Amino acid sequence: MKKWIAAFAASVLLAGCSGTNEQQTEQEESSADLKKVTVVLDWTPNTNHTGLYVAKEKGFFEEEGLDVTIQMPGEAGADQLVASEKADFGVGYQEGITQARVQGVPLVSIAAVIQHNTSGFASPASKNIQSPKDFEGKTYGGWGSPVEESVIDSLMKQEQADVEKVNIVNIGDADFFTAVERDIDFAWIYYGWTGVEAELRGEDINMVYLTDYSEKLDYYTPVLTTSENMINNDPETVKAFVKAASKGYEFAIDNPSDAADVLIKAAPELDAELVKKSQEWLATKYQDDADQWGEQRLEVWENYASWMLENGLLESELDAEKAFTNEFLPQ
Repeated sequence: MKKWIAAFAASVLLAGCSGTNEQQTEQEESSADLKKVTVVLDWTPNTNHTGLYVAKEKGFFEEEGLDVTIQMPGEAGADQLVASEKADFGVGYQEGITQARVQGVPLVSIAAVIQHNTSGFASPASKNIQSPKDFEGKTYGGWGSPVEESVIDSLMKQEQADVEKVNIVNIGDADFFTAVERDIDFAWIYYGWTGVEAELRGEDINMVYLTDYSEKLDYYTPVLTTSENMINNDPETVKAFVKAASKGYEFAIDNPSDAADVLIKAAPELDAELVKKSQEWLATKYQDDADQWGEQRLEVWENYASWMLENGLLESELDAEKAFTNEFLPQ
């Protein structure tokens, strides 16, 4: 009897191992059939990226035949990695693509992550900075880009204020809340992340939104990018990537709480409460008034490029029609 039980147990164990091995083999074969691609983020994971993490977690990329690796940018940056074809896709900004294209770098925007510019200049309410004219006599903390002073100047001119009266310092990637407590008065933030964090902290801030002062500053930030070579040589992969990403962002629009859980699982170092609140705030902003998520308009690209040219940020005019495309969005 004991021998029979031992034999039965051994057969069950072998059958289980055989089943496990077969499943592993099937998974390996299935994985081998997927095309490996990489997408580089512009920054550490946040709710601008949720749709990508959802597409990976929910299997939307796999459904389109893709094995997608989401990676951090490192020192090189997403634009540089995509332009040099060391990454297939990236998260970038209209500003960066515009400058790159004018310099002959073949980057292309393939989808707008957020339909309208939600960024602006934030300051603690105690600083009493309520409009661009209030920037005078204050210290701005930025990251050292020429576009910053140009944007500040552009807004201040509308109120006959002088940008020369603003002290502009480079704080790099210093935390906004630490910086304003230490030595600056205002900074450029995305409300959907830092503004929401201020709400959760119970800290009152004033916002001067770019779009309140200039239609030309309502540009796409962020966007998904790829290279012209990728589009010309492997359009099917581009189409598959955008289709899956679209599903991911559409899921985030319809299910912000569940989408937030996906991001929290992928990046557990993030503040879960902030992710949840930010996701809720962004849910209506991803697509906003566009006919579908990811859609881009020529007028937006032309307006911002003309603003950049007027402010000495471009060496020549942009061929806007080549800077972006809607052709890979799901029909």
